[in-house]
Amino acid sequence: MKKHSKGISVSLFLLAGLLALLFLALRVSGKSTSPSAGTFELYANFEGVAGLTLNAKVSMAGVVVGHVSAIGLDPDSFSARVTMQMNEGMEGLPTDSTASVLTSGLVGKKYIGLSMGKKTTLLSAGSTIYDTQSSFVLEDVIGKFLLNTVNNNDE
Repeated sequence: MKKHSKGISVSLFLLAGLLALLFLALRVSGKSTSPSAGTFELYANFEGVAGLTLNAKVSMAGVVVGHVSAIGLDPDSFSARVTMQMNEGMEGLPTDSTASVLTSGLVGKKYIGLSMGKKTTLLSAGSTIYDTQSSFVLEDVIGKFLLNTVNNNDE
């Protein structure tokens, strides 16, 4: 009987250790067990979001103000619809604010950069940012350059 209770004690100790490790990992990574607490959603439609991933940061003036929580296709416009989970306190964005898909560094991660508009009407939770700039695709630029070079050589 003593051997059986010792095994249960060791199992409970290991389980408590794993739970503590999981809690610590969530705290260190900045993730939360309740991701929507104190946040609200904004949407933006882009022509292209190549390279943008879930949980990519949303920043304004170099400060992280949210993250990308979903990327999908808008069935009406056939454009990429990005859902952004914004931090509390970002409710006062003007309706003419701009959302751009940017790259950190030359070939770094993609993220959403917000630029403040000037209108006095403000976006509310669930609003859509209509002034957007899609991601810069290096392959497209190289393809256009090569096509122009070939066309110039043919003349």
